[in-house]
Amino acid sequence: MPETGPVSPVVTPVIYTCIMASDNTKKMILQSSLGEMDKLDTFVNELQEWASLDQQQRDRIMLPLSEAINNAILHGNKLQEHKPVTIVAELRNQRLTVSVKDEGAGFDPDEVPDPLKKENLLKEGGRGIYLIREYADDIDFQNNGSKIIMHFML
Repeated sequence: MPETGPVSPVVTPVIYTCIMASDNTKKMILQSSLGEMDKLDTFVNELQEWASLDQQQRDRIMLPLSEAINNAILHGNKLQEHKPVTIVAELRNQRLTVSVKDEGAGFDPDEVPDPLKKENLLKEGGRGIYLIREYADDIDFQNNGSKIIMHFML
């Protein structure tokens, strides 16, 4: 009987979905692959139309959302494509709330080194959380840091 190698688990890919969950909620689910980042522009364009955002508001949301999704794919789900990244946008009373959730173990945002300190200026990474804090009006971390909630006043 011939030997066979290790059996790979069957992975069902997560398909990009962008749905209106209700009149005031929009949701997108991505695979944990950097190629999925290409779908973000379309989603933000949909948010722009849906929430009547001007170009400046759209741009102010795009950068922190991009950073949060990138962090979820790379650091949270560690590029394991079968693990989804879930993005939910909710619009209420001129406030857009956008959450990004991964399936990772989480992290302590207070332990992320300050990228503005002299010893960190030339480091390649570490600016994502800083940029998110700068662009969003308020942020919250939940689920041990595996979910970030960004608030934008419109």
